[in-house]
Amino acid sequence: MRKSYASLLLVLAPLFAAAETAYVTDNLRLGMHQAPDTSDRAFRTLESGQEVEIITRNRNYAQVTLPDGTQGYVKAAYLVSEKPAKLIVNETQAALTRLQDELDTTKAEFAVPAATIAALEQRVSEHEVALSEREAMLSKLSAENENYRAKQAQFQFSLPLPWVGGAMAVCLLAGFLVGLWWLDSRSRKRHGGFRIY
Repeated sequence: MRKSYASLLLVLAPLFAAAETAYVTDNLRLGMHQAPDTSDRAFRTLESGQEVEIITRNRNYAQVTLPDGTQGYVKAAYLVSEKPAKLIVNETQAALTRLQDELDTTKAEFAVPAATIAALEQRVSEHEVALSEREAMLSKLSAENENYRAKQAQFQFSLPLPWVGGAMAVCLLAGFLVGLWWLDSRSRKRHGGFRIY
């Protein structure tokens, strides 16, 4: 029994080793002919995805017109009503390229406004920092102002010592001068206008 499995594996091993992945091509070339049965030599080759307009069609052949007005006959089996994958891929790639160009254009158009917005946001943040600094300064000055008002209320009926000292000195000097004048005028009255001390 083991020998039969081993011999079966030896027989099937080349089949597994020779396996290779392949794909069917969608690149079809269809000959366009003058003869309705396509028995003559093709005068034009149509690529896969070529658009044609069917004028007449039977089971084997179809008379077609190309977009440039050329007419001829082709094998009807190769005509399909749905677009082949190659054409869909090409159209999709063209649309993708167009959309990428539009996106690049839109990005370029919005680059300047985006830079302006970034500059304005930077200025706003700078103004916010300056505003917070000014609010802190205002708060500090308000506290100092309240402190000065409290001191003013505390000392509203008192005079500063230098002022009091200055006023006393002025009063003493004025009193001394007034006293001298009064003494001089009394002395002159007593002695007939003569100054005697």
